Amino acid sequence: MSKKLLLKNAHIEGIRYFETYRKHGGYEAAEKALKMTTDEVLEEVKISGLRGRGGAGFPTGMKWSFLAKPEGVPRHLVVNADESEPGTFKDRYLMEFLPHLLIEGMLISSYCLGSNVSYIYIRGEYSWIPDILEEAIEEAKAAGFLGKNILGTGFDLEIYVQRGGGAYICGEETALLESLEGRRGNPRLKPPFPAVKGLWERPTVVNNVESIAAVVPIIDITGAEYAKIGVGRSTGTKLISACGNINKPGVYEIDMTITVEEFIYSDEYCGGIPNGKKLKACIPGGSSVPIVPANLLLKTINGEPRYMNYESLADGGFATGTMMGSGGFIVLDEDQCVVNHTMTLARFYNHESCGQCTPCREGTGWMYKILKKIENGQGKMEDIDLLWDIQRKIEGNTICPLGDAAAWPVAAAIRHFRDEFEWHVNNPELSQTQNYGIANYADPIPVVSN
Repeated sequence: MSKKLLLKNAHIEGIRYFETYRKHGGYEAAEKALKMTTDEVLEEVKISGLRGRGGAGFPTGMKWSFLAKPEGVPRHLVVNADESEPGTFKDRYLMEFLPHLLIEGMLISSYCLGSNVSYIYIRGEYSWIPDILEEAIEEAKAAGFLGKNILGTGFDLEIYVQRGGGAYICGEETALLESLEGRRGNPRLKPPFPAVKGLWERPTVVNNVESIAAVVPIIDITGAEYAKIGVGRSTGTKLISACGNINKPGVYEIDMTITVEEFIYSDEYCGGIPNGKKLKACIPGGSSVPIVPANLLLKTINGEPRYMNYESLADGGFATGTMMGSGGFIVLDEDQCVVNHTMTLARFYNHESCGQCTPCREGTGWMYKILKKIENGQGKMEDIDLLWDIQRKIEGNTICPLGDAAAWPVAAAIRHFRDEFEWHVNNPELSQTQNYGIANYADPIPVVSN
């Protein structure tokens, strides 16, 4: 059984309320942290090896250490709860069922960072969750864990919940800050980085929900013990949002030492693929990471088992590997059409582009239109090469990573499933009533350099 740190009490009835959460060890880590110095708390987070759980995987302790501390200037912690990546819903689970875990994590993190006013910026579509969070905040305040002079330490903290407008782009930290300040959520040019000039031009740390919640067990068991869980630089546990063609979709906590094959087929996790179907492909880290075919998902290009951690999933680079990303694990069986799935993602990214950068604003629309042509039996063979050329000219040429997020799925789909695209072009009528299946799908084409 995988070790549980974040979800160990998720099964307890009433755990979303302060009294029950407190009875089962809640806020003990916060009490411990408030007796430590801020440097000692930061050191525990560094020692833990915790990496950002929102997708980038950047070391959290290092990110916190970058925070500027000019004299007399307030600092802020902003929790990125704008969980809009298709296939990802782990943060929603934490906020809905374990809100006090997030509040406690924010208390410890805010204390460490010197933030007296912190924010939760939550996805607009999560319309019912702000009420849960605000109730938890009021409970924590009534118990003396928020507000003025917390537990007599002299540390003050107020937490506010801000509902987003329902824009994927606001998951990018600087666009989130723009929206939080009341403006259109357009990403900012960097530098300056938020750690120097963030919210209202004050030093700001932006971390996602899971990252901040993970601070609680780190302080509870110590950073050294946390670092012993997992493998290599993939320390601690990771929440995975599993969906698609699996028997047991849901949120799972893993310690990143299990293989991808075990995660998909074991009864403890996804429980296999329904109706005895074969595995065709998987998008293991949310819609923006490269899709990989079954043969490269279960084993690396060197024939070694692929594990559910940052390094193993990335083994081989984008030519034969993928990314852990946000942990949105989307499984596709043999009946799924890669062209159709890629078109759906392209439509999403075209719709969610803020429009600031020409390559993204125009290129995402072009990719969607071409994929729609191919999917509807109107494509030409040169359209496949045109798609490849467009995605190359989007990637790396935009202010924020949305351009990359739109380009990578298209590139990976063509790289690994080009024969399926060609089949659509060569069989326009048949492709409207039948899917290609899995024949010959795993032969990667040579990587075209930029």
